[in-house]
Amino acid sequence: MHEKFTALTPALYEYLVAHNPPQDDVLRDLAAETVALGPVSMMQIAVEQGALLTWLTRILGVRFAVEIGTFTGYSSISIARGLAPGGRLLCCDVSEEWTSIARRYWARAGLEDRITLRLGPAVDTLGALPTSEKIDLAFIDADKTSYRAYYDALLPRLSPRGIIVFDNVLWSGSVADPAKQDESVTAIRALNDFVAADPRVDAVMLPVADGITLVRARS
Repeated sequence: MHEKFTALTPALYEYLVAHNPPQDDVLRDLAAETVALGPVSMMQIAVEQGALLTWLTRILGVRFAVEIGTFTGYSSISIARGLAPGGRLLCCDVSEEWTSIARRYWARAGLEDRITLRLGPAVDTLGALPTSEKIDLAFIDADKTSYRAYYDALLPRLSPRGIIVFDNVLWSGSVADPAKQDESVTAIRALNDFVAADPRVDAVMLPVADGITLVRARS
């Protein structure tokens, strides 16, 4: 197979970011406050991922979105800004500490009326939703060992146009390194293999940031 890809140098990455929609003051300040938290800030999505989430949400006409793994709120703001009029975002997380930061920035962005936060296991939150409530977009960026459980819970709930977006599917390259056998990378490998072979869906894996996979149910 002819390999065709461009390795991102720091200079090229800056070029890429400069040619995506710019961060406004809300996202810029949120990113800076999150970075100040230290190494845990690595859980924040990349700038280009935020732009992609807004774009996907907008072109799909998303009226109901679910996010699993909210952290300090960058991705939830990105999704909420793309929602169709009257659209809603349900955020699932287990940390009051990190989501308290998200709440402040939701308010600053004027998005409080579009976002609902549920603290607790996401599988339980999803299970409590009415079966008639269909999801147009789901963004998964939480504990990697539960990725398959989230997939199984979300797939039957997708609307006809609905998609699931998984983050960190390349796990800093560890998925392709047989020496890496920790729980997270093992769970991501298993999820990647299962989705790629699942006859119920169309899926594509892309090298955006730490890798994303887009999944839709076949008609």
